[in-house]
Amino acid sequence: MGKPTGFIEYLREIPVDRPPLERVGDWKEFHLHMEEKKLRNQGARCMDCGIPFCHTGKLISGMAAGCPVHNLIPEWNDLVFRGHWHEALLRLHRTNNFPEFTGRVCPAPCEGSCTLGIISPPVTIKNIECAIIDKGWDEGWVLPTPPTVRTGKKVAVIGSGPAGLAAAAQLNRAGHTVTVFERADRPGGLLMYGIPNMKLDKQEVLLRRVQLLEQEGVKFICNANVGDNVEPQIFRKEFDATVLCTGATQPRDLPIEGRSLKGVHFAMEYLTANTKALLAGNPATSAISAAGKHVVVIGGGDTGTDCVGSSIRQGCASVVQIEILPKTPLERQADNPWPEWPKTLKVDYGQEEAAAKYGADPRVYLTTVKKFVGDENGALKELVTVQIKWEKNDKGQFIPQEQPGTEKTLPAQLVLLAMGFMGPEQALLKELTVETDPRSNIKAEHGKFTTSLKGVFAAGDCRRGQSLVVWAINEGRGAAREADRYLMGSTDLP
Repeated sequence: MGKPTGFIEYLREIPVDRPPLERVGDWKEFHLHMEEKKLRNQGARCMDCGIPFCHTGKLISGMAAGCPVHNLIPEWNDLVFRGHWHEALLRLHRTNNFPEFTGRVCPAPCEGSCTLGIISPPVTIKNIECAIIDKGWDEGWVLPTPPTVRTGKKVAVIGSGPAGLAAAAQLNRAGHTVTVFERADRPGGLLMYGIPNMKLDKQEVLLRRVQLLEQEGVKFICNANVGDNVEPQIFRKEFDATVLCTGATQPRDLPIEGRSLKGVHFAMEYLTANTKALLAGNPATSAISAAGKHVVVIGGGDTGTDCVGSSIRQGCASVVQIEILPKTPLERQADNPWPEWPKTLKVDYGQEEAAAKYGADPRVYLTTVKKFVGDENGALKELVTVQIKWEKNDKGQFIPQEQPGTEKTLPAQLVLLAMGFMGPEQALLKELTVETDPRSNIKAEHGKFTTSLKGVFAAGDCRRGQSLVVWAINEGRGAAREADRYLMGSTDLP
């Protein structure tokens, strides 16, 4: 490294976000840019540790440790420190097709495995990554690079989320003619409708990359619902290979009393409706609105946070976020050592905004909902919660036990279920006659990505279950590599 003592000389520093009470008034991205001198100092904190765990991309204790796409983090940190931004961009694109996505929405398992993080706050890897690619776009360095030779092979990709986009980009790079089928009205999958605009701008960031892929030769067909208006047989008749990247879009439900009341929605229904209204030019016309309502979000993950932030921007009267798990500690515990993902308390943008607007963090822990209560018109008006305690059953498994006398009634005209996903939608898989595993995911071994059907591959959440955007990119690249090997007998794709 060019600055061996940088980790001693410079403190960790991240960009200042727009003030919470300012940013909740619009749907623009809330992160501000950092000046170049400070970014170079942050790059200098990368400590030439000898065995960098930041780009290992392993699963430890069931969680990502290091970068799943194996970003060459120490290399581009050093290049940023030296001011060689274009070279840093080339290194970044070697492993990651879409760093502008991961630099915005990835939870940064790389930072959780940063060696410096053992003794000090880790290197600001995610922020440097985002700064490199944003500078690349600003400087005009990110240009379409269509393949010079076409193989004559045709490949279909079903689904245009991060896995589908990565698979399409890599297969097109190998010279195949790639067509992406997307059932929604716009490409992007989870990136388009599952993540709100203030985290990932649709026009200036997402669709800009999609347009670049189109310029490179990738064809997108939207409103193409396989099994509905697209016959499954088309993939065997007209394509030499198919890559399934349909996602894990079957939401976990909460089948309790009052579930059918008007006002109880899955989180993705809500986020999708909101983004569609925003893209149409009038977010106030969203089919599901929190305006003037008491909102309860059930689920404490990133999707729950996105519902909190979106509800505030729509003008909700109040928002509560219910989490069935206990509050995580402020620091790593002995049973959660480095380089594991640190299970520590995180105050995300939504909680920060709720605290600024309503005076307190909206989250309540060790709590579940017992029933929804409606009015005489069948509309939700309130719900009943109860505190729980995690105890072992006779099989040694931890299960939630309700604590008598802890029931509480909360006003609620809008409930958003953000409790995760159960796997891919089964109707499509049955239409395609593809074999599934015991968890209902498409059966395909990681590294090979081959399904039970010849010439058909699977990648992303539909294969591994609900996971991170960066894992989806990893899998899309891997499935593209194996599809290329199948088509050509060998492959040069990484």
